[in-house]
Amino acid sequence: MGSLAVEFGAARLLAPYFGTSLYVWGVLIGLVLIYLSAGYVIGGRLADSRPDEMLLYQITAWAGLWIGVIPLVSYPILLASQQGFRELSIGLVGGTLVAVMLLFAVPVILLGCVSPFAIRLLLKNVESGGNTAGRVYALSTAGSILGTFLPVFWFIPTYGTRPTLEGFGLVLVLFSVAAMWPRKRFYAAFAIAVILAWIVLPSGIKAPEVGTLLTERESAYNYIQVVQSGTVTELILNEGQAIHSVYDSADNLTHGYWDYLLVANAFRPAQPSETSPRSIAILGLAGGTTARQYRLAYGDSIDITGVEIDPVILSLGHQYFHLGDARAHEVTSDARYWIATQAGHYDVIVLDAYRQPYIPFHLTTKEFFAQVRQHLNPGGVAAVNVGRTSTDYRLVAALASTMAAVYTNVFVIDDKSFNNTLVYGTTEKTTRDDITHNLEQISAPLASDAAKDSLLPGRLLPSPYNGQVYTDDLAPVEQLIDEIIFSYVTGT
Repeated sequence: MGSLAVEFGAARLLAPYFGTSLYVWGVLIGLVLIYLSAGYVIGGRLADSRPDEMLLYQITAWAGLWIGVIPLVSYPILLASQQGFRELSIGLVGGTLVAVMLLFAVPVILLGCVSPFAIRLLLKNVESGGNTAGRVYALSTAGSILGTFLPVFWFIPTYGTRPTLEGFGLVLVLFSVAAMWPRKRFYAAFAIAVILAWIVLPSGIKAPEVGTLLTERESAYNYIQVVQSGTVTELILNEGQAIHSVYDSADNLTHGYWDYLLVANAFRPAQPSETSPRSIAILGLAGGTTARQYRLAYGDSIDITGVEIDPVILSLGHQYFHLGDARAHEVTSDARYWIATQAGHYDVIVLDAYRQPYIPFHLTTKEFFAQVRQHLNPGGVAAVNVGRTSTDYRLVAALASTMAAVYTNVFVIDDKSFNNTLVYGTTEKTTRDDITHNLEQISAPLASDAAKDSLLPGRLLPSPYNGQVYTDDLAPVEQLIDEIIFSYVTGT
């Protein structure tokens, strides 16, 4: 139970700094297995040389104490990794990752010692060895099940990562203290003293890179920060390499990619007069910036549906980003599941669900974009926000190429303020001249400003990309993003 709780806790501690990509999970699980294997060997040898149950209780006590210390010790180390990203130092980032993984090595190796040690202590004769080992591993597996479900569905979403690790460490310590007390009171008293230290020592998760931290939360899906800088409030998730929602009390325009989403309805054949969207679905509602912008631009004439997988983000959207002003139909669901099971038909479908730098692969594939197209009205438009660096467009190229396999025409607009590119897919044959004509007719508040910006020379372009098409079977988006990050950090 303790080892699985440590594994999930490690993933949550690393998420705000290194993400939760397939590769981060792969490294974490692989290292845990290595640590457990080392523990099995060490525990077996210790048990044969010193088959003393007091030694076993000392091992579990030290493991529990170490687990409780991890959140306190790892915090300053992980802050150094944040500095490494800021300074583009791959050595500092890599060094802190190694340091944190070594922190987890000690308790997991100690926990790996337990099963062979317990088998040796319980073994009475060779004839019953199989039964003894079977009972120990059955109990161990039952503990692993608890260590999986309790942190994921209860402790981490309810109490956070630090209390979860400390709580599971505390369980180990308490059992060990109860067993050692008659003969090893010194170790038991020491364990109790460390427990008290856990309670009184302060800790945080991650300092904001800029601005003032208004709140930080851990949800089942994200590490969340709300940061204020001047009149602007920003929603930051996980590694903090992207802004997911903004609210400016002094300006209704965001001066970022959200403004360009307001003109998505113009991506259709030339219209005789200004046309406004009647309905929009936003996949990735977040704090509600896009929904609020659409309500300000088009008033009550538009029906807005927003889909967000994380209910904590929705709550913070109402608290800090005036999400209620959007008067949107809010849905808590995974975007793809909702599209497949509940979605209606819309003039515009916006996809803003990518948690840069790491994004869910199942929202990048040809099959997904085909599902989106099925829920567009005739002439409807899909608009996708894609993050990038100032010079590296490989992710934009991959998604635009995939959309080109589904949509009649694909166009792009670069937002240079936030290093984002908007990719638009049309359901009818549309030219750049058609879009220019429609943009020139837009008079709605906010949308007219975005239309003027879109018409600046070189801003609106047909997609030049025709590369690999991502599918549900093969969508190496995480590998691509890791390559982009490595190139960015190393300057290659």
